Order: sequence, then C-alpha cells, then structure tokens
Amino acid sequence: MISRNFKNVLVVSVGFLSLFTAYGGLQSLQSSLNAEEGMGVASLSVIYAAIIISSMFLPPIMIKNLGCKWTIVAGMACYVSYSFGNLYPGWYTLIPTSVILGLGGSPLWSAKCTYLTISGNAQAAKEGKKGSDVINHYFGIFFFIFQSSAVWGNLMSSLIFGQDTNIANIPEEVLQTCGAADCGLNVTANSTTTRPEQKLVWTLVGCYIGVGVLAMIIVAVFLDNIDQEQTSQFRENREPFCHTFLATFRLLKDWRLLTLIPLTMYSGFEQSFLSGEYTKNYVTCALGIHFVGFVMMCFGASNSLCSFLFGRIARYTGRAPLFLLAAVTNLASIIALLYWKPHPDQLPVFFVFPALWGMADAIWQTQTNALYGVLFPRDKEAAFANYRMWESLGFVIAFAYSTFLCLEYKLYIVMAVLVLTIVTYPIVEYHEHKHPTKPIEKDDFLSHKETSKTKAEMILAQTQL
Repeated sequence: MISRNFKNVLVVSVGFLSLFTAYGGLQSLQSSLNAEEGMGVASLSVIYAAIIISSMFLPPIMIKNLGCKWTIVAGMACYVSYSFGNLYPGWYTLIPTSVILGLGGSPLWSAKCTYLTISGNAQAAKEGKKGSDVINHYFGIFFFIFQSSAVWGNLMSSLIFGQDTNIANIPEEVLQTCGAADCGLNVTANSTTTRPEQKLVWTLVGCYIGVGVLAMIIVAVFLDNIDQEQTSQFRENREPFCHTFLATFRLLKDWRLLTLIPLTMYSGFEQSFLSGEYTKNYVTCALGIHFVGFVMMCFGASNSLCSFLFGRIARYTGRAPLFLLAAVTNLASIIALLYWKPHPDQLPVFFVFPALWGMADAIWQTQTNALYGVLFPRDKEAAFANYRMWESLGFVIAFAYSTFLCLEYKLYIVMAVLVLTIVTYPIVEYHEHKHPTKPIEKDDFLSHKETSKTKAEMILAQTQL
C-alpha cells in the first residue's frame, strides 16, 4: 500500500496535469494564434506581471487562512478563467482574464510547493530518512506527471488544428526570414500565422475549459487537508496583517535568496524563449502553426521523463552536477540556434532542440524547487512566493521585449542570464555544503493538540507557518 503522503502527491500531480494541459497548450499558441498587434504575447506578459504583484502578499495570506488545499482550488479557478477569455480573444477579454490568472498563479504554486515540502518532511520523519531526499523524490514525481501536460495539451491542439482546410505550403522567400539570421519581428505578417477556422479554435478552447474544471474537482474531492490544524490555529491567533503581508519581503534579508535570484529568473527566461520565440520564429515560420503542438509535445515528453529521472538521481549525485549538465545543454542549444537556418527538409532537427531544452528545464524546475524547500524549511510560503516572483519577472522581461527586439539579441540575453546563473549558484551550494540547513524535526509534525501538551515540557513542536 502506498503511504498517505505519497497518495496526496499523486493527487496534486494529476490535478496540475489536468489544469496545465489547458494552460500549457494555450501558452504555446499565444504568439502564433493571437499574433495581431502582439496581443497574445502581451497577455502572457500581463499574466506574469500579475504573478509578481500577487507574489508580494497573497501566498502567505491565502495559505495561512485557507490552507494549501483550498488555496490550490482557488488558484485553479483563476487559471480556468483565462481559457474562457480565449473563446473570444480581444484586448477586453484576454487582459482582464490574464490579470485574474496572474493573481491566482502565485498562491497556487506556493501552496503546491508548501504542500509537497510538508508531505516530504512528514514522510521522512516517519521513515527516518533525510528530509531533502524525500522532498527531491516528491518533486521529481510531481514534475514527471505535471510536465507531461505539455504532451496532452499540445497533442489536442495539433490534432484539432490539423483538420484546418487552410493549410498551405510555405514559399521559399518566407523560409529565408526564419531563425536568428533574420530579425524575426516580421513573422507575424507571414501567411504561416493565419488563424485556423474559428470553430476549430472554439472546439480546442472548449476542451481546455473541460480539463481545467476537472482539475478543480480532482483536488477538491481527493486531496487531504494536511495543514488544517495549523490554519485553524492561525485564524485563532491571527498575526497582524502587515506581518503576513511583508513575509515575502522579509526573506529578502537572507543573502542566499538574493544570490539565487539569477537562477530563479533564468527559469522564466528559458521557458518563455521556447514557448514564445522558438514556436514562432522557427516552428510556425518554417512549418506552420499546426506543427507547434507536435514540437512542444517533444519538449513535454522529454521534460516529464527527465523530471522523474533526475528526481531520483539527485540523491546520488547531488544538485550541482545536474545544474552543470542543464547549463551546458542550454548553452550549446543557444549557440546552435544562433546559426541554424530552419527549413522543412530538416524536420527531425525541429524536435531535437525542444527535447534538449526539456531535459535541461527538468533540472531547473525540480532542483530549484527542491533547493528552496531545503534552504528555507521554516519559511516555505514566503520562500516559494519569492521563487514565483523572480521567475515571473524573468517571464515578464522576456515577453515584454519579444515584440521589438531581434531574435539574435534575445538569444544573447538568455545566454547572459545563464552565465550569471553559473557564477552565482555555486556560492549558495558551497555554503550549504559547508553549513547544512537544519531540517524540520519530527516533532514539527505533531498536531496542534499535541503541541499544547508539550509546551509545559518546553519542547518546540509547531512549525512556524
């Protein structure tokens, strides 16, 4: 029989898989599907700007009042609203729903990370294992299931858009403008980004809304409310609002968090490059929009398998060698993309880059999340809120310059942030190696009632929520 904690990890993972089957598919298509006046990319930029704002104060407030479970459900509802906005895409529908999604995004992810960290520490205490190993394992399982959402979401879009009767061959003169050799800003004017038939768009978005609602039902019905005692205690002994509000910023006093900012922002830069630039300037330009889904499926499959693999390998190798592998893979890919001239005759190459990018992204996602959980075990909500905030800032900057910077310069910027990450991350890893952060002890997982009993004996037994 699987443990209760492991069952909860599976429920969270399947819920996120269902939710991001919808959102991931929509995000991959925004730069191509809603290309008019850069509306799609603008909506993505607004999403991550709203996530930055919500990261500043919403996660600790929502998690402490609602608990992780109901914060996840509320955040999922915000994501579903964005799918509704895509039924009739326009500035007045996409931008407001982008803001709603962004405000729910940070609490959603912070609650998920907090939930997995609590579950991992509880299971480690029960089995007498090292907390960081179980957390690493749980994050690996989560991202293995979650990242496969890119496969299913993009498979849906490719199969539905593949029925379009307007698909045409791309002329040679248009192919000359694809890739980094040309600036890449005029791709939206090409016939390759012609919108599919409206009924096909409605079919796809309708499917996305369905799987998004399914995600909410899965979590609401099957997920255990593991931090119910802590949240009820918090509501009884409510801290001042400003104390909770400033929790995210207070953690910035920790030099380790400041040093991890380039690593965290790079996660946003590299993901936005693949979903925004690679799909538009390489895939849509040279193959057509109906190929975006198939190419991003390759990214999702690679990401999913490698997330599971590296989550298990990390306990033997440690984080540093994996981060080095990811950095070398991304650096080699960026240099290759600078010189590659995409052409339909080179079809396999279009899938090689997302596969490599997916392998590297699996490491950035699983290991960075686990690293935050290990470094800040007593400030989990504030730590993961900072993670979302700085990662989202990377997304915002990348999507903001997407419409006016040439592709070549975008690649150089991603490379520069990667080099900065390579310089700053080892400092934190070396310090953690020399002065390991003390994990939360087994006593921290006693219930509120047990805590009250032990107070007289001067035993600290309650996690600082």
